[in-house]
Amino acid sequence: MTFIAAQPYEYELPIDSEIALIVIDMQRDFLESGGFGEVLGNDVGRLTAIVPTVKRLLEGCRAFNVPIFHTQEGHQPDLSDCPKSKLKRGRGELTIGDSGKLGRILVLGEPGNEIIPELAPMPGEVLIPKPGKGAFYNTDLEMHLIARNVTHLLIAGVTTEVCVQTTMREANDRGYECLLVEDATESYFAEFKQATLEMMRAQGGIVGWTATTDQVLEGLRSWKAVG
Repeated sequence: MTFIAAQPYEYELPIDSEIALIVIDMQRDFLESGGFGEVLGNDVGRLTAIVPTVKRLLEGCRAFNVPIFHTQEGHQPDLSDCPKSKLKRGRGELTIGDSGKLGRILVLGEPGNEIIPELAPMPGEVLIPKPGKGAFYNTDLEMHLIARNVTHLLIAGVTTEVCVQTTMREANDRGYECLLVEDATESYFAEFKQATLEMMRAQGGIVGWTATTDQVLEGLRSWKAVG
């Protein structure tokens, strides 16, 4: 049996199934100047700082032939899939559907909705548009995971306390073994990230485990060597 050194315990890698990487919402609207994140008054530099690490994680998983999924939060142009309760929140100078420097905010097909070029999906990797915070809500993600016999998930991306945490909790409820990659996720608020990491791994890993990119790649290297 192969493990990834993780907190609070070792993360046991599967024997007869697959592990996949999900990279959450590394899109221009959240990471670039002029996007929705900055419009809300946030320092997008905190998120862009993890791009090299996420890229290294992606490249490592590609080298080990780990299935990779990318998500992008966005809505139909008519906003028919955006609840009114969501439109009421996160209001800065502009809100969802308004036209900004990167096109209409959080609308599928707009420039700001694209994954940043450094982390763009490669051929064979699956892009999952999602209208909610979690990657399972109203998407075909679980269908893809079942088709690939995936039981274990590595999770990275932004923001730690919102879309990343929601996705990890959704996955946990569906029976997936989850590991959050600590240095490949980030929040606009340092204290929110730290609190989320602690919540995920509390009480013996009640939602999952956390580990660094180095620990993940070392574990995958050993796992592939055994397999």
